[in-house]
Amino acid sequence: MNSFWSVWVIVLSLFNIFGCAFLLWWTRKMPLSHVDADNTTGHDYDGIKEFNNPLPRWWMWMFVGTILFALAYLVLFPGLGNIPGILGWSSAKEHDAGVAEMRAKYGPMYTAFYKTAIPDLIKDPQAMRIGQRLFLNNCAACHGSDARGARGFPNLTDNDWLYGGTPERIEQTILYGRQAAMPTWGPILGDEKIRQVANYVLSLSGRNVDNDLAAQGKQVFMTNCIACHGPDGKGNTMIGAPNLTDTIWLYGGSLSTVIHSITAGRQGKMPAWKDRLGAEKVHLLAAYVYSLSHGNSPE
Repeated sequence: MNSFWSVWVIVLSLFNIFGCAFLLWWTRKMPLSHVDADNTTGHDYDGIKEFNNPLPRWWMWMFVGTILFALAYLVLFPGLGNIPGILGWSSAKEHDAGVAEMRAKYGPMYTAFYKTAIPDLIKDPQAMRIGQRLFLNNCAACHGSDARGARGFPNLTDNDWLYGGTPERIEQTILYGRQAAMPTWGPILGDEKIRQVANYVLSLSGRNVDNDLAAQGKQVFMTNCIACHGPDGKGNTMIGAPNLTDTIWLYGGSLSTVIHSITAGRQGKMPAWKDRLGAEKVHLLAAYVYSLSHGNSPE
């Protein structure tokens, strides 16, 4: 917070506190101009009369107590702009203390799991329960609570992996993230060639297509696409190029969707989790994800 806003907060806070104190003092014995001899104000409704009686003393002192409490709080804790308070408390310090406490309590357990290979770790029910909680808290928003994914987000329960499904590759993917790099071919190929290559791509998985367009599209594919997807269309897990010969499509396998993917490209991004979770938790999370396609996930 810069100095201007710090001063603004200080002035506004103290003005309100001392303003309330002044108002309380000023009105403690304020006379009313319209008070009858029987000490009523003249307001009468349904037989109920309004008397001119002062506040109960305990109520008055309760107001005074709230003002004193507010002043004491602002002296002890941060509340007046950039003034930290004499106790030196801050939410950041409290957070760090809580994190340190949790690390001291659960650190040895995570360390033991981290030293265990993922194929062995998926046999440990406790490790899988923790891994499932990590998944639900951090990954379910994109991949779904059942890990079956959605349009643009991979299904993690099958054996189709863009970057490889070995324990090491899954862990690397979670640690460092992935950035898709399907280029935009629209300006390069034009609508006609894109329609041709889209028909050829769909033919690789046995789909019914326009055979004439597919035959023309094969040459387009061999000229422009084999560097990533390979001459047989089976892809390359080293760079995340998908296998085009199966029936699994990240963005959908209709002709119009494939044409759109080729025309506009795809730039999907998997975020890196190393800094947020740390290597030990990522190891557990990778084990849980690996278990989803190997029959050992918890109920």
